Amino acid sequence: MAKTKRADQVRSLYNLANTWTRKQWEFINQKGYDFAHDEQLSQDERDMLDSQGMPTFTINRILPVVEMLNFYATANNPRWQAIGVEGSDSDVASVFGNLADYVWNLSDGSTLYSNAINDAICKSVGYILLTVDPDQDNGMGEVVLKQPEPFDIYIDPKSRDMLLRDAAFIVIRKVLPKNHLIKLFPDHKRKINAASSDEQRQYSWSERSMGDNTQELFAYNDNADDAQAIKPDGEQDSMVEFFEVYEKLKVPHMNVFYRIPPSQEQLEQMKQQVQVKMQEMQKEMEVQLLEQQQQMEAAVQSGEMLPERYELEMQKAQEMMAQQLQAAEQEYMSELQNATSKIENKVVSEKEFNILISDEEFAANVVGQMRFHANRIKQTCIVGDKLLYEEILPETITDYPVVPFHYKWTGTPFPMSAVSPLIGKQRELNKSHQIMVHNASLGSSLRWMHEEGSIDMDYWEKYSSSPGALLPVRPGATPPTAVPPAPLSNAFFTIVQEGKTDMEYLAGIYSSMQGDTQQQHETFRGMLALDEYGTRRIKQWMQHSIEPALRQLGRLVMQFSQAVYTANKRFRIIQPSAIQEQRETEINIPLYNDMGEAIGKSMDFQSAKFDVTIVAGSTLPVNRWAYLEELKQLMHLGVVDDIAVLAETDLRNKEGIAKRKSMYAQMQGQLGQQEETIKDQAGTIETLERQLVQAGIKGKVLQGAVELEKNKQDVRGSRQSALLETEAQQKLLRNVMKNEADVASERMDMAVQSAGNNVKKD
Repeated sequence: MAKTKRADQVRSLYNLANTWTRKQWEFINQKGYDFAHDEQLSQDERDMLDSQGMPTFTINRILPVVEMLNFYATANNPRWQAIGVEGSDSDVASVFGNLADYVWNLSDGSTLYSNAINDAICKSVGYILLTVDPDQDNGMGEVVLKQPEPFDIYIDPKSRDMLLRDAAFIVIRKVLPKNHLIKLFPDHKRKINAASSDEQRQYSWSERSMGDNTQELFAYNDNADDAQAIKPDGEQDSMVEFFEVYEKLKVPHMNVFYRIPPSQEQLEQMKQQVQVKMQEMQKEMEVQLLEQQQQMEAAVQSGEMLPERYELEMQKAQEMMAQQLQAAEQEYMSELQNATSKIENKVVSEKEFNILISDEEFAANVVGQMRFHANRIKQTCIVGDKLLYEEILPETITDYPVVPFHYKWTGTPFPMSAVSPLIGKQRELNKSHQIMVHNASLGSSLRWMHEEGSIDMDYWEKYSSSPGALLPVRPGATPPTAVPPAPLSNAFFTIVQEGKTDMEYLAGIYSSMQGDTQQQHETFRGMLALDEYGTRRIKQWMQHSIEPALRQLGRLVMQFSQAVYTANKRFRIIQPSAIQEQRETEINIPLYNDMGEAIGKSMDFQSAKFDVTIVAGSTLPVNRWAYLEELKQLMHLGVVDDIAVLAETDLRNKEGIAKRKSMYAQMQGQLGQQEETIKDQAGTIETLERQLVQAGIKGKVLQGAVELEKNKQDVRGSRQSALLETEAQQKLLRNVMKNEADVASERMDMAVQSAGNNVKKD
């Protein structure tokens, strides 16, 4: 009974969202989607044009606009960055970019994103849905992206947030065969087979189009006549409604701050520390007590204090000392416990907190508590009148897993597409071309006015427009008169030209942006200026509509990843460019102690907190020629190397070229080293030769100096020998002359003496 009641509640939500405004919005945007895909004439319009003999062709000026807008928004894959809230989260936040790329590549995100942007342009909004595939990775589960049909999603009409964050509910409704639902939910086969839709009548597309008999080529019809399915055994399968509902709940939570007391080992260590301090303090107080006792004894001996007062004061001092020791012990113990105790913060539901607070030990350690309401997402799946399952998504997921990509948000769940303003101009162009072609056709095959019975009508119809034909007229009858078409006003040609210009102006996609050489600037800088100015409206759309949705998508990838990837996981991203290396990342790496027990995690992705941002302009195209020119200038300035320039080119076998350049660079480096060595050796040899020549010159100079000195010595020796010989001769002569003088003197003395003797004798 409860399951049926829940199914009725879901159907009530669907009926609440499926208002007249929603149906009109779907009709208008389906028409825009049809116009963009060249289904621009209804069957009634075709029949009317055929009856008037007018052409039924169309000149689609909307499709190029859609393709160019899609190109600008999806030229590159989006890139996300994560900033850690705390320093410990920085390392984990650095791997989020790789994880987001892993989820993107696993789900073929480029295709899904391109389809979502195409829906945003043609149907005013596109969606990307995040979910978990529990069967991938051998049951470990993977976060995957999906791209639902925009017209299958029904939003709370009171939502006023561009990203639907304030919506009370989001309903996804499909009409699917039971056999297909069994493949999607094999565990609920019995419920699916027993399900029956309460609403047997499915409104057709003509009802949704408010009575307009429009085309149904690209419409998603789920009425009983068009939506049929066949079982594998060939029997017709019954169709049933499938509802997937997301609701945002406010669940009361408690933000609890509690103290973790020290362990028994830590208490024993603290007691030992306290005992040591108390012993030191007791010794100090005992010494102070002895000093006080001596002072009071001296006072008693001097008669200043009575013995009874002495005993009373000593008793008080001892009691005070014991009290101080006990208080100090408690204070020291409390300080050590506070120092070793940890204050933890944990967020739990109010129900869990009530269970925890009933424990007296936990209640005694609670430091503070704050009550608040956290957002939780409730998912409900209904098939017909049966409830398949109902669950609340993990607590890390706080936003709807449905991300809208708008073209022009109107402040309501019903945005505007880029095609809607162009439908009127497209019809104007089609009508103008049809009239001009029809007028030209009338001019080439004239109409004739004739008297009844004056001509053979079959013959004239067959040969009246043939060149050189002879057309008979019955005798006596008035010849037929040609009725030329009325000349067209020149306003038709002006309307066509102005219509094309108006469409370019309304869409913001000009001919020069599509390679029209007649509308381009002649110079390279002029082309760059046109590219810069011409894409400002597109950049405004990307900045204010697409990038916020991509930022929300990154946040949801983070929330789902933290809920799913709780075990150790290694993932690898292969770069599209062969020059860049493969990126491999590992999260939730277990840490073990010496006993082999797991004690924690490294790169704990689940508990990390970080903010996710989108790299601005990461999906926009880059002007290749301007970018390469900038890289060349940076290479000449030495900012980047030639490998960085090579990576951005479209050359084939870039990897081989990079390897060869790397080998050439290594060989060139080795050659440069050898050249430097040879230069050093040549310089050394030249220096040695120079030194050898200088040494030879010095040797010869020294030899000449020695010979000169020898000659000098020889000359000096000969001179000295001559002088010595002369001096010897002179000395000998002086000696001879002295001897002769001495002999003469002696002879004279002898003569005088003899003369004296003779005189004496006389």
